[in-house]
Amino acid sequence: MSKRKLHGILPLVGSRGPWRDAAYAAKRTLDIFAPATGEKIGAVELASATEVDQAVNSAAAEFPRWGGLTIKRRAQIMIKFHSLVEAHKDELIELIMKENGKNRVEAAGDVAKGLETVEWACSMPQLAQGRHLTVSSGVTCHEIRDPVGVVASIVPFNFPFMVPFWTIPIALVAGNCVILKPSEKVPLTMHRTADLLAEAGVPPGAFQMVQGDVEVVNALCDHPGIHALTFVGSSRVAELVYKRARAAGKKAIALGGAKNHLVAAPDRDVEMAASDIVASFAGCSGQRCMAASVLITIGAQPELVASVVAKAKSLQRGQEGGCVGPVIDAASQEKILRVVNQAEKDGAKVLLDGRPWAKEGGGGTWVGPTILELPPGMIDHEAIRTEIFGPVLAVIAAKDATQALEWEHRDPHGNAACIYTQ
Repeated sequence: MSKRKLHGILPLVGSRGPWRDAAYAAKRTLDIFAPATGEKIGAVELASATEVDQAVNSAAAEFPRWGGLTIKRRAQIMIKFHSLVEAHKDELIELIMKENGKNRVEAAGDVAKGLETVEWACSMPQLAQGRHLTVSSGVTCHEIRDPVGVVASIVPFNFPFMVPFWTIPIALVAGNCVILKPSEKVPLTMHRTADLLAEAGVPPGAFQMVQGDVEVVNALCDHPGIHALTFVGSSRVAELVYKRARAAGKKAIALGGAKNHLVAAPDRDVEMAASDIVASFAGCSGQRCMAASVLITIGAQPELVASVVAKAKSLQRGQEGGCVGPVIDAASQEKILRVVNQAEKDGAKVLLDGRPWAKEGGGGTWVGPTILELPPGMIDHEAIRTEIFGPVLAVIAAKDATQALEWEHRDPHGNAACIYTQ
């Protein structure tokens, strides 16, 4: 049994796999809270290295059968899963809103973007055919794509559906068995999604979930029975995970954080640029790796900055489309407020202050859109150089285009950049 009632009311979300039976009980649990209200909405079991080992053994036992199916048959199962998600889309959207705090439009986008990867995976019978190449007289090279075996995926809280599906559908259709560790902050969405995968025909050993924290992450990195691992999270943890997984001989992809810079040239279109900037830094409450969090203007641009402030100021807190939702938890809220407070103390001007949202009634962990204007001497401040992961935009004016690009290039983060110009 993978989901029980806690105190007869709230769900206790557990790991999933053939190894788990009704007698199983995790030694530790963690409470789950709704970011919008602060109310307790359940608890999640925290597994250990023992459960990871059991999951790997179950996956290894299932691999010959699942990997032995034709890729066409596995794609057919994924097509059925796609239909099931479409049929239960509203339920998944509600779960994302409840446990993550996204507004309704953002939650719908989370599901839609995840399904795009499912759709790509459904085309893999054509994409994964391999190649033939005659390299010399009488010599032909044949490329064959085989599954690697057991694949682990460790995912963050910010997109409960989309990010897991960067790995799950492709790995499954390719013939691998997948062990997912969802974020312990948002386990409900993927728990329900696992029901749909099983209903579509994915065997219990081919897709499993091990709920947990750092102990489970370390066990997944170290286990010799796992052949490949994917990770999405902060840059610090991504580096640790990548090195640990590679040291254990695994194929590994570890994606870290970002600090995306926007550069506004003097000839930018004010209305278009301002709308785009606000949507980028405040959307999803800034909790996405593609959020634009630094605006570098080439020269002072008071008209553009005023337009950005006005548009951001008009945003309301809430979970309907167009509103700004809460941040994930109290720790995140405290970090965001600390960075804003320190920047103001160090000389930044607060053009738009979202800190009062944290003190409004109704519970939850809220921070409103916040815009900081920093002098050039603060170019290396943490408000400019660290991933805040909240609805905060830092604005700084460069003397010319050369300096603007130099400031952007000196940042160690990657991911995205944009120049507004005509």
